[in-house]
Amino acid sequence: MENWYGVSVHPNGRVQSIDLSNNGLHGSMPPDLGNLTALMHLSVRENELFGDIPGELGHLTDLTRLDLAGNQLSGEIPAELGGLPHLKELNLSDNRLGGDIPRELSRLSKLNRLNLSYNGLGGEIPPELGNLSNLQALVLYVNDLTGEIPPELGNLANLERLGLSSNPLSGEIPPELGNLSALTILELSQTQVGGEIPVELMDLPFLESLDLRDNNLTGGIPPELAQMPRLAALNLDGNRLSGSIPTELADAPNLRHLGLAGNRLTGQIPRELGNLSRLEWLGLKGNQLTGDIPRELGQLSNLEWIFLEGNGFTGCIPEGLGQVPRNDLDSLSLSVC
Repeated sequence: MENWYGVSVHPNGRVQSIDLSNNGLHGSMPPDLGNLTALMHLSVRENELFGDIPGELGHLTDLTRLDLAGNQLSGEIPAELGGLPHLKELNLSDNRLGGDIPRELSRLSKLNRLNLSYNGLGGEIPPELGNLSNLQALVLYVNDLTGEIPPELGNLANLERLGLSSNPLSGEIPPELGNLSALTILELSQTQVGGEIPVELMDLPFLESLDLRDNNLTGGIPPELAQMPRLAALNLDGNRLSGSIPTELADAPNLRHLGLAGNRLTGQIPRELGNLSRLEWLGLKGNQLTGDIPRELGQLSNLEWIFLEGNGFTGCIPEGLGQVPRNDLDSLSLSVC
């Protein structure tokens, strides 16, 4: 096999791989690419390509990877791409694509990764995507997707990352997402979902990051969150959560980021949060918290960010917090203990 300029060729002269990423290519994609029937890899990411994605790419039945990210492609996603039986990775992110997500993509039975983020896709998330049993990453954030999150996504037993942030979705978080036993990252920020946080999410044994900020979530913070053994980042900023901060959160062994700002939380900061020895970020501003700031927070030696303004704290600021590099303590009008 001979290689040159990102193109790999079989001894019989048939092109097997094309990688022309980051080359400043300009113009539209030629439909003749569909004639390269031996092609297995096609990557032209990070160029200046524009126009429609040729439907003729659906003729590349040996294709396993298609990466067109980071261009200026427009129009709709061709339904013909659903006819690529060996495709494992489809990345169309960072373009100007519109229209609905084709339901035909649910026929890509070998697909591992689907990234359609940073486009202008509309309509609802096809529930048929729940049929992609080999899918490990589904990333659809920063589009114009509407409707509710399909509960069928809970069928994706191999899914490790679900990214739906920054879409005008509605409804509540489906409890069926608690069936995603392989999930490590769940990104549902800025989606306008409401209701309470489903307790079923606490059944996710490998979840490391839970981002639900800037939504319309109500009710209390489930204390069961502390039972998630790998949870490192919990961001619930900008919701309508009420009640007190559960003391049980102090039992989360790996928590490094705790964002609870901009809610309707009341009561005092549990002094037990001082046991979160790995905590690097603590955001509690813009709530209705009262009482003294626990001196135990001053023992958090790894803390790099703390934001407490917009509450009703009394007493004094624990001395150790003054060493935190990024803070809003000056706005509290409290003296240092």
